[in-house]
Amino acid sequence: MELRHLRYFVAVAEALSFTRAAERLHIAQPPLSMQIRALEEELGAALFHRTKRRVSLTAAGHAFLLRARQILADAETARDEVGRAARGELGRLRIGFTSSLPYSPAFGDVLRAYRAACPAVDVQLREMFTRDQFDALRRDALDVALVRQPAESAPEGVTMREIGRDPLRIVTHTAHRLAAAGAVSMADLRDEAFITFPSDAGTGLPAMLARLCREAGFEPRVVQIAREATTQISLAVAGLGLALLPAPLECVKLPRACYLPIRDIDAAFPLCVATASGAPNPVVAGFLAVLDAVTAQAGGVLSR
Repeated sequence: MELRHLRYFVAVAEALSFTRAAERLHIAQPPLSMQIRALEEELGAALFHRTKRRVSLTAAGHAFLLRARQILADAETARDEVGRAARGELGRLRIGFTSSLPYSPAFGDVLRAYRAACPAVDVQLREMFTRDQFDALRRDALDVALVRQPAESAPEGVTMREIGRDPLRIVTHTAHRLAAAGAVSMADLRDEAFITFPSDAGTGLPAMLARLCREAGFEPRVVQIAREATTQISLAVAGLGLALLPAPLECVKLPRACYLPIRDIDAAFPLCVATASGAPNPVVAGFLAVLDAVTAQAGGVLSR
């Protein structure tokens, strides 16, 4: 039994005329009659009562019509789902992101655009440190990673490219001696203490802090470690040291918190999209296409 046999049968059952059904199907009547006969022989039951004046369904024909219509509908649904899956419009997408990213409007812009473009894709979001995202990509536990690392630092097995840069801020108390300046250079911070992430946290900020300080001619004096950016802001406001964090975190409005722009030209934190090396599957390719479209609308890179 083939799907065309079911289509032929449904056409005759709906028209109750072999002539009109043949016209609808754009085939000659004799081959249509032969196909229906062959279907009846395969099923072992007559599907139609035939007389010179009329055609009607038998009891078996009525029962088979319900099934035939359902089978044809299921086949059409399957064909549609296969096409949508091939185009990346159906399936599952596991996205990892760093903890500071949700504070950036760009994150919401990308997700909103993707949900509008591919509403049937099951999007699963996971907040993870950058290092953990890389591991998850290599283990096929993640499809896309949005990470805070330079593109050239991609580990083996991971493909990465920059899609945006966020300026960095020095976080301190409004009563700090530098707060009134409105902006600082890294050289101004030579005698300051710093708060940063632990080295095993998997974020690039400790390395960024060290690089910026060394370029300014000194080594950073780290006096406090904290795994959460909001904790660092709180500790900075408490006067324990300065925190170096991406500008989108300025939306954390703690009382007496001061966010100072940095004049140094390299004081910006990259945002990269990473995937496992090799050709992406259709769902991942669809997400990257939306990401590129949003990036283009933002002027070439995503930023705050």
